[in-house]
Amino acid sequence: MNKILLFFMSLLISGLMCCGTVSAQAGPGKISGTITDSTAGKPLDFITLNLLDASKTVVKVDYTKADGTFLFSGLKAGGYQLVIVGVGYRNRQVDVTLTDSSGSNLGTITLTPSVTGLKEVTVSAARPVVKQEVDRITYDMQADPESKVYSVLDMMRKVPYLALDADENIQLKGNTDFKILINGKPSSMMERNYKEVLRSMPASSIERIEVITTPPAKYDAEGLAGIINIITYRKIDNGYNGSVNASERFRVGGPGLGGTLSAKFGKLGMTATAGGSQYRVPATLNTVQRSTFGAEASDIAQHGFAKSDSRSGYLSYEVSYEFDTLNLLSAQVNINGSTSSGLTYQTSQLYSRGELLKRYRLDNVNAGSGKGADAAINFQRTSKADKNRLLTLSYRYFGFTNKQDNDLRITDQLNYDVPDYRQVNDQRFAEQTVQVDYVYPIRKLSIEAGLKAIMRLNKSNFGYETALENGGYEVDPAMTNRFRNTQNVFGAYNTYQYNLVSWGFKAGLRIEQTIVDADFFSTDSKVRQNYFNLIPSVSVNRKLKNNSSLNLGYTQRIQRPGIWQLNPFVDRSNPNFERTGNPNLRPAFVNDVQLNYSLNKKGSINFGAGVNTFRDLIFGVAVYNPTTGITRTSYTNSGRARLLMLMTNINYPLTKKWNVSVNVRAAHGRVHGTVNNVPVTNQGIMHQSSVSMGYRFEKEWRLNANVQLNGRNINLQGINNAYTSYSVSLSKDIVKDKLSISAAANNPFTRYRQYKRITNGPDFSQLDYRRDYFRSFNFSLNYKFGKLKDAIKKNKRSIRNDDVQNGN
Repeated sequence: MNKILLFFMSLLISGLMCCGTVSAQAGPGKISGTITDSTAGKPLDFITLNLLDASKTVVKVDYTKADGTFLFSGLKAGGYQLVIVGVGYRNRQVDVTLTDSSGSNLGTITLTPSVTGLKEVTVSAARPVVKQEVDRITYDMQADPESKVYSVLDMMRKVPYLALDADENIQLKGNTDFKILINGKPSSMMERNYKEVLRSMPASSIERIEVITTPPAKYDAEGLAGIINIITYRKIDNGYNGSVNASERFRVGGPGLGGTLSAKFGKLGMTATAGGSQYRVPATLNTVQRSTFGAEASDIAQHGFAKSDSRSGYLSYEVSYEFDTLNLLSAQVNINGSTSSGLTYQTSQLYSRGELLKRYRLDNVNAGSGKGADAAINFQRTSKADKNRLLTLSYRYFGFTNKQDNDLRITDQLNYDVPDYRQVNDQRFAEQTVQVDYVYPIRKLSIEAGLKAIMRLNKSNFGYETALENGGYEVDPAMTNRFRNTQNVFGAYNTYQYNLVSWGFKAGLRIEQTIVDADFFSTDSKVRQNYFNLIPSVSVNRKLKNNSSLNLGYTQRIQRPGIWQLNPFVDRSNPNFERTGNPNLRPAFVNDVQLNYSLNKKGSINFGAGVNTFRDLIFGVAVYNPTTGITRTSYTNSGRARLLMLMTNINYPLTKKWNVSVNVRAAHGRVHGTVNNVPVTNQGIMHQSSVSMGYRFEKEWRLNANVQLNGRNINLQGINNAYTSYSVSLSKDIVKDKLSISAAANNPFTRYRQYKRITNGPDFSQLDYRRDYFRSFNFSLNYKFGKLKDAIKKNKRSIRNDDVQNGN
């Protein structure tokens, strides 16, 4: 009621002021600034601005733009008072003095949300967890108490449009092709192996997660599903603040430690984020059953166990220096690394018409290691005439290495004369990026343009060695090679954004030229590719009554193959089932149309519908070779697909202490492709859904319960089975907003999860079965410290390389 009354009062005051506006104030002076929310730090649009002269007479009235900015021009020298009125915010007054022919940039002005003095009402005014914007949807991690007990990867299940599959790979709208950014910028932490880092990153160190479902033209065209932007928590003022999180997870998992530290001293600001964890997977059962058809029909049965142990760590550091109000320099450095070890053994038996033909036991001792690093520097120049007119120059270097070794020994052989062998795959990636961005606002129109050059180098050195009778090993030249792939992408974009009172429009076009050059040194063969792409994007937002909105978006996206798909290394860790890449892959394309409705009142409700059409889709295709008896999986561009989607996210407070959230996605997919020169079609309904309930007790105790339903997943050659998971967590603030403890039980009454994948080909059928440990327990301790005053300034534009598929 108070907000409604305040709304009508602001309209009445604005109307009276408009009627009393005098036109005598004419001159060269200007007053400008930006209005933001003091809690979230986000710009506020449609805030009423009343400019009064020294006699308290209204001179001008205006409203802030979509980016929170305002500008009063044509003012005479003298003293003024700016009265700021916003629905749901406390009024604020700012005194301004203009000298002859001068302008005054007030910088960032924060508004404080209005609350009553009653404790119960203050507590019930909780921050909304989910917010819909023009081209993205945002999940506020700090508003969810479960962020204190889970990792960022675990919390992804609750974010709209996101889900985790059976192997904890993130899916965005059911697709694993997307890009992850940190604070709007790429990071080696995410590009080498995002699961390792997100497992070790405490969710309490994250402010919010943005799911950009219709990326505008300023973003690189790669990522069929869109972009996930992780905003690290930093409410940074003069002084310092930070947080530390320690956790333990068992039986699957291990200890973890992470934290952040931010500081600002005058014009110098810096932020550091670091963490590390161990992830143990106890011995799990896995089996493979394959039946082939035709004249040489056979059946193979494999049975085994596997266990693994990995350790990972990361460190991120950002620093910025504000020379003056117009010039800002910032830089960032990210490093990460990991090691892993594992042991697998399996027995294999081959039958034909009930007769045992071959048998062996395989022991695989494997080890992996990797590291990544990137560094970037950005310079931002702001125009004197308009603080939103920006020129940004950026440079970034990024590189990583991944190495995998397998030592395989064969025993208990029957009609299987294959010696012990070793294989190694050493992958290296390096990238340099140069970028120029320019933003030019004209009243309600904002124009953005930019140029970008990305120079990439992929390398792979893979080998195969067979054991000799004297105990040594000999290199097999036929299975050893060195691969080098260069990929240069040159792009330019132009974007226009126009805002009215109830309408918002974004439209843009991106052009990209890609040049690919691949060499196989050992076989003296080459691959050359050159392709040009025009990538359009359009977004329309309509503000409706009752704080609701309707968004319509269209974009075209590209999936360029990464080193994991291009690398021709053949993984023979299972002699009967090989995996390899394809250096001849071309990019895939998707046309994406989405319609979203958002309502934010007492709670938040978001509905979405979308249509995706794919061409040249990159599939992993399994083909059986009857001569060798081997099934080899590789990648091809043979796919076409159509996906119809419905998405719902509801976050609603049932009472002052009881909150419920629902996240649902349902889709019907139809996919076409070619398997061993035979046309194949598969279709069906897929769905993921999660329900979470939280209750706040007295004395800062919180209880949360979650249920996730993951439906079957359909691919070109088969399906994966559905499964259900559930968890309950309890947390308590020992020292309010400072120290908290949390505990969680995941699937406490289900020890194992059954994972099944069915793969069909023209001449074979295969069932992969795995029994994983499902039950686990988490404990976490979270501590926040420090107190700050002024926000650190960041470059509004910097390098964003969104154009290469994540490796999973």
